[in-house]
Amino acid sequence: MPFPDYRTALVTGASSGIGAAVVERFRREGIEVHAVARNAEALAALAARTGCIAHAHDVTDRAAMTALCASIPFDILVNNAGVDRPRGLLGADPGDIDLLVDVNLRAVLHLCRLVVPGMAARNRGHVVNISSIAAAYNFGGNSIYHATKAAIAMLSRQLRIDVFGKQVRVTEICPGRVATDIFAHVHGDSPDIHERFIRGFELPTATDIAEAIAFAIAAPAAVNIGHMEITPTLQVPGGLSTARPDGS
Repeated sequence: MPFPDYRTALVTGASSGIGAAVVERFRREGIEVHAVARNAEALAALAARTGCIAHAHDVTDRAAMTALCASIPFDILVNNAGVDRPRGLLGADPGDIDLLVDVNLRAVLHLCRLVVPGMAARNRGHVVNISSIAAAYNFGGNSIYHATKAAIAMLSRQLRIDVFGKQVRVTEICPGRVATDIFAHVHGDSPDIHERFIRGFELPTATDIAEAIAFAIAAPAAVNIGHMEITPTLQVPGGLSTARPDGS
């Protein structure tokens, strides 16, 4: 089912970064895009620029999302909304655990529950889940985020089984470091944060991720691109640490 076979899309986390880039890319294909995010002002600007339909909702607002999904038969679902509170589990805040599970996992599960059965019934659709290299690789101090993104990776594989026999495709996109404002949202918008994460690095942009998603969607109907890991050329995951019993 390449782009010409799809008419409507739902994109979450659409007010900036990867979400906004995906909205812009889909609109260039003539798709009716429903953009969901909490930032009403940024959404309004995106709608004025692209012609998308803005919905200023939190993805955890189940009533609002249920009403939206009940009114429109979506052909494409892009689960992009996500949050992070970087810290290890030993020092985890209970509220942070609930927030990450609610936004990164629970909302995705409910949106799939609301949208995918209709895709299966119409025998047409594409689900794109934005996870992270954190779904597959370990790096310090981010245990809850890793857990939620690993769950999205397994959900993406499981959805393929759930829709087996139907022309419904599922793609998991696993970005590494991307030049977006996510670092400012997570760590604070300061020159130090920009220097730490962005300045001087050669990084993929939100547009690069949107083009990768478009590539997966534009593939022939007989092709399901299930997993795409997208990192900077000069970034590699991994590493091995060994501690002595005395903690040194």
